[in-house]
Order: sequence, then structure tokens, then C-alpha cells
Amino acid sequence: MAGDRSPGVLSRQRFGFLLLAAAAATGLCGGVSAVKSPSCHEVRTAFQIRQIGPLKLVPDVPTAESDLQICQHRAPTCCTKKMEESYQTAVRRERTHNIQALNFELKYMIVGHITAFQEAFESLLRFAENHTTSLFESAYRTMAKEAAEPVKELFTDLSLYILGAETTVENAVLRFFDSLFPLVYSRLINPGIIDLSEEYTECLRLTRQDINPFGRYSKEVVTELSKSLWASRMLNQALNMGIEVINTTEHAALTKECSKALVKMQYCPHCQGLTLIRPCVGYCLNVMRGCLASVSELDTQWREYISTLEYLTNEMAGSHDLELALLGIRNSINEAILHAQLNGPQLSATVDKVCGQPQEREAKPSPDNIVQAKDASETQALTMAHSANLNNKRSSLPLKASKNDKSRSLKKVSREFINYMKRSRTFYASIAERLCDGDLVMRDSSTCWNGEDVVESYTSRVVSNGLKAQINNPELKVKGLDPLISHLIDKLHHFNQKGFFTEGWGSEGKGLDTEKTKLKLERWASRESGSGGGKSEAMESSGDCDDEDGCQGSGDRIYTTDVLKEKKAYSEDRNEPKPTVKKIDTTATTTTIKSSSKHDLAGNVGNLASSSSLFIVTALAILWHCLS
Repeated sequence: MAGDRSPGVLSRQRFGFLLLAAAAATGLCGGVSAVKSPSCHEVRTAFQIRQIGPLKLVPDVPTAESDLQICQHRAPTCCTKKMEESYQTAVRRERTHNIQALNFELKYMIVGHITAFQEAFESLLRFAENHTTSLFESAYRTMAKEAAEPVKELFTDLSLYILGAETTVENAVLRFFDSLFPLVYSRLINPGIIDLSEEYTECLRLTRQDINPFGRYSKEVVTELSKSLWASRMLNQALNMGIEVINTTEHAALTKECSKALVKMQYCPHCQGLTLIRPCVGYCLNVMRGCLASVSELDTQWREYISTLEYLTNEMAGSHDLELALLGIRNSINEAILHAQLNGPQLSATVDKVCGQPQEREAKPSPDNIVQAKDASETQALTMAHSANLNNKRSSLPLKASKNDKSRSLKKVSREFINYMKRSRTFYASIAERLCDGDLVMRDSSTCWNGEDVVESYTSRVVSNGLKAQINNPELKVKGLDPLISHLIDKLHHFNQKGFFTEGWGSEGKGLDTEKTKLKLERWASRESGSGGGKSEAMESSGDCDDEDGCQGSGDRIYTTDVLKEKKAYSEDRNEPKPTVKKIDTTATTTTIKSSSKHDLAGNVGNLASSSSLFIVTALAILWHCLS
């Protein structure tokens, strides 16, 4: 029957089924075994994503690699010696990138403020130059055109000085006054002189420092500008020094020990297929503090550098205000010209002896350079009026530039810059902590990598920052200070010392201020307790009296040339009117003033004597009448 099955057939069917079941079981077991077998797939993926090297360097499955130098492990590994070399290259690149990322904000701030400060300096210098040029255009029109070039050269030299050129403020200022003297001499002191020859002009330039026509005003300009411009120059150098420090630390070379320690910390877990595990915090700190031991030695000098920046910005925008110093050039030049005019006769006599007498011509009277006086009172009135007019011109321009003339206030730029830089004071003391504070380490996980295996916590000692502390570092040996960093530390130290003590003007300036204050008090005291009735300041400042005139009596003293060579009482107070002396016919005017004064004095004495005699005679007559 069809339904009947012989025992032989059933036996064969059962046997086939068993074979099929056995084959299926064998295949299933083989599949399970294939899934559980070690693979380097994730290692290859990480190797590719991080662009460490060519994928062909990574094996498909773990192998027993015996020549590994860094990531040595007993079990089969996914790393090869070629991969270790690629890992060392990668950690150098990543270390530079990570430090650049930390430095980016600081570097961006410094570079940005180099531009901001230079723009502020340029704006101030341009405004001060225009401010100074306006003095000649308004008060000294006869020499305005010729004075424009010396003024331009002065401010160009000052700009170059701030930017670090090999020049000095003193040279720039004295060179300006050398060029100014021939103009003042030929246009104001002796307006009748024909255009000076080059030889005579050069003689005036060369003798300017010897005869000192501008008194101490030229040196005062040097003193005031030197303090503020020195701070600006040093600040510009300081910003460039900061960039040099940052660039040097970014590209400082890694030692072999450091490279190996970084590979062991970051990539040796990959060799065991552990691509997601992160180093323990303490382990990372030890490695980074060891690798950055030389860089962390910058900490002391970097803190000092921040203090130097703060000092320089305060000097520039505070105690020695650059804006006020530059805008004050105009008034100082005006005072110097006035001083030269007041001493005109003496200067002419000295110049004639040294350079000879230049050819003269008949010059038509001009309101700018000559005053005709009919009598003494009229001459004095004209002089006082001209003085008041010039003082009005002095105050016609603002003391400070308007906001439209400056891109940004120098004080505002300085303030925001130093406030940020103060926050970076501990930058190099905390650089290792910053590098370990992020995705590099495991903070919220129960396990981490300690350099050998996955553990719950790092148990080795964590050393502090600095080169000396690395003696006890369990993760790597630090041999000594990097020569490049050592040179940078010395350079930064030298700059910090230079920033505080350069040229020694700090102490000298204080001494000078003390002497000025003492001198000013003495002169105020002598002014208050002077003998006799004294003359008005206009008469005292006329400058037309010398030793031969015999006008140095106790009650009628007029300041002489010797006194003029010092600081006059009126010039101590910059707010008091200063008489402007445009060169006039000195001989005629002086004679008129003197003769008029003598006649007035004789008349007054005669009238006083007559009145006294009449009073005495009348009194005696009345007394005789009463007695009789």
C-alpha cells in the first residue's frame, strides 16, 4: 500500500532529518561564533574620522603584534607599529590645535586692540597736527605756509616713535624748533629781513640750541610728550610681545616622552577596541602638566606682563594723558614763540655776532608784524588789545577732539582692553586644566582609562603645575626647561623691567614736578609780598627794559632779560593773559614810552611839591593869626 512505509525507509528518513538538523545546528553555531569574534571595525572608523592615517594600516581583526613600543598588551591588538607612528603625529597636531583653540580668544583680543590703538593714535596725532597748524593760521599768518612742513614732520616723527622707530621724542621736538627759529626770526623778530639765504637759515638752525631763543619751553614740550608717548610706544611693543608669547607657546615642540604619553592616554584604548572610553581626570592632568611643564613656567612673567599692561594704559590714558599732551603742543609752541619775541633785541644782537647781519629791506607796516604807536598810552593799549585778541584765538579751538574726529576714545579702548586682559592673568597657570576640561576626559562616567586598563578611579598621585613638581609625575619624565620657552621667559622678564623702569624718567619726573612746585610757591610768595606798589603785568612783561635803562628800582621794577630767561610769574599760571609782542619799531617805541614815563613822573612830583608848599604856608598863616 501506498501508505505503508517499511522500516528501512523510515530509518533513512529519520537519518536524513538528523543530518539536516545537525547541519543547521552547525551553521547556527558558526554564525554565533562569527558575531562574537573580535573585530577592528570601530578602530578603523575612528582612524578614518580623525584622519590619523591611511586605512590600510589598520588590521581587520586583532593580531598578536609583538613590536609595539607604546601600546603594549598581552591580548591580541588592533594596533601596529605603523599605527603608533601615525598616532604620535596625530597627537602633535591635536595638541597644537587644542592650544590654538584656547589661545584664540586671547590672541583675537590682542590683535584687535593693536589695530584699535593704532587707529586711536593716528586719529589723535592727526587732530593734534591740525590743532597746532591752526595756531599759525590764526595768530602767525606771515609764517603759516612755511611752518606747515615742520609741523607735519614733527607729528610724523612722533607717529614713527610710537610705532617703534629708532628715534626719540627729544630729537623730533628739537628738530622742529630748529626749523621754527629761522621763521620766527625773519617773520616776527625782524620782519624787514629779505628772504634768508640757505646759508643764513642753516646758521640760525645750528645756533638755535646754543642761544636758546625759546627758553625752557622746548624742553618742557620734550618732557611732557616723552612721558605720554613713551607709554604709548611701550604699549604698542607690549601688544606685539603678547602675540609673540602666544605664537611661541602654540608651536612649542613636544618631547618624545610627551608624545608617547599622549598616545598612551588617547589612543592605546583603541588598540583594545575601546574607542569610546576617556581618560581619568587625574591621569589627564598628570600627562598635560608634564607635557606643558615648560609652558607653565611662563606664569610668573605673564602675570607681571598683565601688570605692565595695566601700568602702561594708566600712564597713557591717565596720569600722563596722551590726548592732553598732544593737544598741549599748540599752546607750548605759542609760549615758545612769545618768549622769543619778548627777547627779540637780545636775540638779534647774538645772531648778528654769530651769523652776521642779513640784508634788510623796507617793509610796509602790517597789522600782523608791526604796530605804530603815537604815544605811550596808545602803544600799551594796542599791546594789551593784541594780547587779549591772541588769547581769544587760543581758546577758539576745543581742548579735546570731538567724537566725530576720533573713531574711538583712547580711554575707552584702554579700559575695555585691560579689563579683558586682567581675566587672562592665570592663563598659563591653568592651561593644563583647560585642556583636560572638556570632551577629553570622563567626568560623569563610572569608569575611565588610567593608561593600562579601564578602572573606576585614578589612584596615582596627581602632581601640581610647574617644572619642579614634575619630578614626582608618575606618567612621564620631564628633563628640563625647553630652551625656546626659556628664551621667551627671559625676553618677557626684560620687557617687564623695561616697561616699569625704562630711561628712568619715572623718578626724575617726580623730582622735576617737586622742583616746579617749590619754584612756583616761591614766586607766588614773592609776588604777594613784593616791595612798592609794583607795575601792572602788562608793564612788567613788556620786555623793553634792560640793565642799562636803570629801571630795576625796588618800587618800579620791570622784568629784565635775566628774569625773562626764567619762568615769568604770569606764565606760571597758564590761565592768565600773556602779552603778545609782535615786533614793532623797538627803538622809537621804547624811547617814546621812556620819555613819556619820565615826563609824567616829573610833572606829578612837581605838582605834589607845589600843593604841599601851599598847604604849609596857609596853615602857618592861620596859626599866626590865632596867636596874635
